[in-house]
Amino acid sequence: MKYTFTQTDFDVFNIDGLENRMAALIQHTRPKLEALGEHFSRYITEMTGDETFAHVAKHARRTTNPPDDTWVAFSTNPRGYKMMPHFQIGLYNNHAFCMYGIIYESKDKQRLAENWLKNIEKFDKLPQNYEISLDHMKPEKTPLSALKEDDLKKGLIRLRDVKKGEFLVGKVYKPGDKELSSDSVFIEDLEQVMENLVQFYHQN
Repeated sequence: MKYTFTQTDFDVFNIDGLENRMAALIQHTRPKLEALGEHFSRYITEMTGDETFAHVAKHARRTTNPPDDTWVAFSTNPRGYKMMPHFQIGLYNNHAFCMYGIIYESKDKQRLAENWLKNIEKFDKLPQNYEISLDHMKPEKTPLSALKEDDLKKGLIRLRDVKKGEFLVGKVYKPGDKELSSDSVFIEDLEQVMENLVQFYHQN
């Protein structure tokens, strides 16, 4: 498979040691992230009208601890993505994800959080199996169906008021899910997720 994460990709994160895990990640998973980056940088550019660049995680600063996840992120800045809202496709050892959101490095996150708070009804229009992450460094996410509007507001207020606050929303894929059965099915589903999430992009 050129794009789709398989059990081999999830199992990369069960390999002990930085060197061995990185070798497996580079061999098995990074080529898929690069292929996804190529496809979706074009797709997001067409969808938004803004030139978009892919940023594949290199994990270059790691010297001891192996990475627990990996990803490709998309932004309109060719040098980086953390300082602005962005789409991201990635995986941990037990799930993959496609999300859009704001992480703590964003210089404009107070204003962005206010925009999202003012348009909180947009979350009602999303599939309720989509999930929220309040920390992109941790695998834990919560389905929208389990959150009340007050919970969403608290998350967005934390994004606005707390330096380390983050807020991302999107879809989670578990090993064995039908969306991971083939490249064409996976790409089509990711495109649909991005179409559903682009409303948040446009309110930035």
